Amino acid sequence: MSDRTTSPYGSWSSPISADMFATTGVGLDATRLEGGAAYWLEFRPTEDGRSVVVRADPGEDPRDVTPEGFDVRTKVHEYGGGAYWLHGATVFFANFEDQRLYRQEIGAEPAPITEESGGRHRYADGRVTPDGRLVICVRERHEGSSSAEVVNELVAMAPDGSGGVRTIASGHDFYAYPRPSPDGTHLAWISWDHPEMPWDGTELWVADLGGDGSLANERQVAGGREESIIQPEWGPGGELHFVSDRTGWWNLYRERDGATEALHPMEAEFGGPLWEFGLSSFAFLDDGRIACVYGRDGLQQLAVLDPGSGELVDLDVPYTVVAWPTLSAEGTRVSLVAGGPSIPHQVVVVDFAAASIEVLREGRTVTFDPAYISIPRALEYPTGDGQTAHALFYPPTNPAFEGRVDELPPLIVATHGGPTGESVANFDLGIQYFTSRGFAVADVNYRGSTGYGRAYRRQLEGGWGVVDTIDCVNVAKHLAAEGLVDGARMAIRGGSAGGYATLCALTFHDTFAAGASLFGIADLEALFHATHKFESRYGDRLVGPYPDALDVYRARSPIHFVDRISCPMIILQGSEDEVVPPAQAEMMVEALERKGLPYAYLLFEGEQHGFRKAEHIKRSLEAELSFYARIFGVELGDPIEPVEIHNLP
Repeated sequence: MSDRTTSPYGSWSSPISADMFATTGVGLDATRLEGGAAYWLEFRPTEDGRSVVVRADPGEDPRDVTPEGFDVRTKVHEYGGGAYWLHGATVFFANFEDQRLYRQEIGAEPAPITEESGGRHRYADGRVTPDGRLVICVRERHEGSSSAEVVNELVAMAPDGSGGVRTIASGHDFYAYPRPSPDGTHLAWISWDHPEMPWDGTELWVADLGGDGSLANERQVAGGREESIIQPEWGPGGELHFVSDRTGWWNLYRERDGATEALHPMEAEFGGPLWEFGLSSFAFLDDGRIACVYGRDGLQQLAVLDPGSGELVDLDVPYTVVAWPTLSAEGTRVSLVAGGPSIPHQVVVVDFAAASIEVLREGRTVTFDPAYISIPRALEYPTGDGQTAHALFYPPTNPAFEGRVDELPPLIVATHGGPTGESVANFDLGIQYFTSRGFAVADVNYRGSTGYGRAYRRQLEGGWGVVDTIDCVNVAKHLAAEGLVDGARMAIRGGSAGGYATLCALTFHDTFAAGASLFGIADLEALFHATHKFESRYGDRLVGPYPDALDVYRARSPIHFVDRISCPMIILQGSEDEVVPPAQAEMMVEALERKGLPYAYLLFEGEQHGFRKAEHIKRSLEAELSFYARIFGVELGDPIEPVEIHNLP
């Protein structure tokens, strides 16, 4: 006899609440090691979503570096990243409110070193030259209201801001990774131009670096339209290393004696898509070895590579997920943010000499029985057109409840954004919020996702809105056919490009009984008229050149085919989203109202592309659960604030 209570799937009580998801944890990112101290960024939903630089000295508790009133976040490319860097104990950072660059000495107040521009001049991804004379970083200038009037460039300035900001490289549409050599005589960087995205094609450059920041004798080391190069880094001996996908997989390379050589060829990803600045998947130890992270089959592995012999040794660590890799090394120590399906993200320092792991900060503390955690299994399934796609399947899991024998669980198909993104098996309370109540979740890595090589990414080219949607539809059909979920109670949800896949699935297919679009794209044509510079030509490969492929853009825009939608929908949107503006959501809401379909719409004031404030994170999650429960006829086991559903009989 089971000691569990038998109750309908979806109705189970759970200790995992929306309030826990929104308020009991912090986001962790961007680790650095400098002068024996460890630094990282903490994203704090309970402080209006601001990000703070935190420092931990050996043997001491972590403490905030940036004070209240500052939010360490840049708007370059709108997605940001690379918002702070170090030189000794001095921190340089971009402040979100005014987008100025600040300098802060430990224990002192931050001081601006760039001009007041009303947020039109933005800075990211910087470094200080070894002699401390120059700060070199990316600048993005908004000289008008359209994306065509945005200028990206490399700039240099004195660390105290005296003498102003000087442009040292321009002419390309985008720049990233300005990295001075250890002796300060050279600068490496990458650039790319429309219509390419950085995971399509970038160029790696090196130039002589003058004492005033001037560049001379520029030469292209590698790259082009069909080769994605990321993370140029100088080794301790002055050799340039980088990650390239020239073989179809992002692998490690170095330039030596004028030739480029692969350090360990492998069908695995030692890099990822450059959505944000600062991605760092490898770092140099003091003995010349390279600490690195690679991904394969949906899991990440921390390893050490000997560049002399090419030997790669996997480390025996408890982590299978490395969040947006930002490895940093000093001596024999490496810092990173890591976790796993049952391990929340942690800031950890691995000491290769002592063979030890030190946890400096936990993103959240698990206060409930780990038996509530659903552990996913990797799923490869047929797409219906002779190909296969990938997903992570999370079964309903609750030690106190079990479903009825005559019932199967409802399914939520989760679609990641991007669409050039990847779902990984990390500790996600958002997913566990549903699985612990009796829902199954399939987290889809549709064709076009990263983590499975360039060929898999490119299967979405020309097929955005079709291929990804088919993969989401077919994972649901596959799980229903396997008898794992209730085929009559399947929902699809996603944000941004995942919201677009959701809207396409609900418009052009009849597989799902409900859907949730979080800042999703309803009108491709309107999107590319209004979106920011970084993504303004993203559709060229995914759909076709605009406006030549205008008919295709319209044919794949759900807003033009709302008459085909026949199931309820909840739409969640930020009021200040510049990536997918609120007008996209409002067009869909108006169409649903005209047709008389059940829908819920929540607009969150002050939010951008993704929700950062605790009260909004909580409300959006509860509203989504409330919506599914009403549509699927489930009586919830825990009290939550219901969401208003229009046009519901």
